[in-house]
This record gives sequence, C-alpha cells and structure tokens, in this order.
Amino acid sequence: MPDGFAPMGKTMPDGLKALMSRADSKDKTPPPVDKWNPEFCGDLDMRIARDGTWYYLGSPIGRIALVKLFASVLRKDEDGKHYLVTPVEKIGITVDDAPLLAVEMAVAGEGSQQELTLRTNLGDLVKVGAEHPLRFEKEPDSGGLKPYVLVRGRIEALFTRALMYQLADMIIERDGSNAAQMGIWSGGQFYAIDAELLV
Repeated sequence: MPDGFAPMGKTMPDGLKALMSRADSKDKTPPPVDKWNPEFCGDLDMRIARDGTWYYLGSPIGRIALVKLFASVLRKDEDGKHYLVTPVEKIGITVDDAPLLAVEMAVAGEGSQQELTLRTNLGDLVKVGAEHPLRFEKEPDSGGLKPYVLVRGRIEALFTRALMYQLADMIIERDGSNAAQMGIWSGGQFYAIDAELLV
C-alpha cells in the first residue's frame, strides 16, 4: 500500500479519515492529544513493528507523511497500551516494542557536563535530561542492553543497535551511595544502569 488507504474506507474510523486528509498540511503544530478524552471505540488492525515500520491490515504504510501524522496523535495511557487519539475517537493499536526509534545521536561536553541530543526515525529531536530521561532494559533474546528515551507523554524511542553500541562506549563508573554505579551522564542527570543488566 505505497501511496494511500484506498482499501480501508470501510474500516478506518471517521476521525482518522479526517486526520488523513491533512497528511500533507504545512501545519506541524503537535495536536494536544493528552488533553483529549474521547470514548474508546475499539482496536484497529494497525501495528508498529520493532524496526519502526507501521503496518495497516498487514501491509506497510508507505507514505511517511501519513506515518508522521498517525504518530502525532499516538498516545500511551496508564494502562500501558497505545492509542491513536482524535477529539472524537480513541483507537487501540499494537506496538511490538517502542513506537519510535532513536537513530542518531550528537554528543556535547564531557563527564557530568555531557549532553546527548537524539533524533528519532520520525524526526523528533530530544535532549536527554530531566524532561527526556533514559531507561534501560535487558534484551530477552540476546541478553544485551536495550536503552530507551522518553520523547513525549509516555511515548518512548528505542535505540537502534548501532546507536546502542555508541551509547555503550559512553558508560562510565561513579561512586554511588552504597556501591559504584555504571551509567550515562546527560543534561545534568546520571542514568544508572542496574548491575543485573550489565551481567
């Protein structure tokens, strides 16, 4: 489905159809999805794969403008699920891991003055710090480290493998309250990595 959604007319909710009509709009102001509280109207056969590819009815969405538009109304709620939210609809979708990927990193400064700026696969720019913290998990298959950064609301970006290796080179050790801690400095914050994740 490289260019559009001709086959989905019967299943695409009206609010999302209206949103799609603005896919090529020049207005890039992010919608206030955290302030909208519409009724849940069911799940949609839309999935974001671990590699960041968006699928609808099993086919990849080829238009990046549409992907960015859907991403602009994506919200993760307290129940841990992801939804596309318009003023009139709240539609559940499937996210295999994180909905965004951190694909590029710029590093400024050193030590506790270090600042990391990340770009996501959909063009978000975030400076890692108090508003955009890092967190780490263990990759269940390989046992490796999986870093995430908070982009907005509860929406996170997973580091690509290449970027994860770049980040791993910046892990340092510092004295903690009880023992030495391994972690990353950025934006005046130290993001400690649980020792069990480094085994």
